[in-house]
Amino acid sequence: MPLTKKPRKEPLYKLLDQMAQKSGLRHTIYLSNGDKYTGEWLNDKKHGKGTQVYKKNGALYDGEWKYGKRCGFGTFSLQQPVSKEYRKVYSGEWKNDKKDGYGTYFYSDSAYYEGGWSKDMRSGWGRMYYDNGDIYEGEWLEDKHSGTGMLLLANGNRYEGSWKEGKKHGPGKFFFPSKGQLYEGVWAEDIAKCGTVVDSGRERAPDPTMYPIPKVHLEDVSAVLMEAQNCLKGRE
Repeated sequence: MPLTKKPRKEPLYKLLDQMAQKSGLRHTIYLSNGDKYTGEWLNDKKHGKGTQVYKKNGALYDGEWKYGKRCGFGTFSLQQPVSKEYRKVYSGEWKNDKKDGYGTYFYSDSAYYEGGWSKDMRSGWGRMYYDNGDIYEGEWLEDKHSGTGMLLLANGNRYEGSWKEGKKHGPGKFFFPSKGQLYEGVWAEDIAKCGTVVDSGRERAPDPTMYPIPKVHLEDVSAVLMEAQNCLKGRE
């Protein structure tokens, strides 16, 4: 008589573990570190849309998740110490729990960056508004100006050209609209090495740079007249 094997049953602990795994939309769940999460799950991992409040710093993330990590579009906010209201810090794309893609980061009420991100750092094309009124628009690499970009200063002057590691480096142009001048040359680590200065819209400049003609004074007027008269007599 042939031997037959009965199918082995799954251990009870495995079945209980599968039944306990969170999938789909769930109510607020408190995590072991004190954080609380409200949203969608897949195989016991945050997946889909959800909101998490972090106990350590009172931060709040509201957006998309993928296999337990922030991934997709989401907004990160911080709780204000006095008012307890949330202030939006970053709104944009995420990947593997880091800012990655296009997004806007608010440093203060007047300073913010909008543009590309890679692994939590400004990278790609972006525009930065500074507290002092300066504006940079151009390429970034690892949180620094790098490539081609334009820096518009609060006083109206601007630089257009090459950058490297946050400094003017390579060929570039510096415009002085108030003076009606343009400097064009080569830069190295924020220092102009060689170039030329030319007029650029000088007739429209509110405070144009003047090029006064030096006054000529004769030391001995009588001697000059005498020499001129002698020259004329010599030609007669």
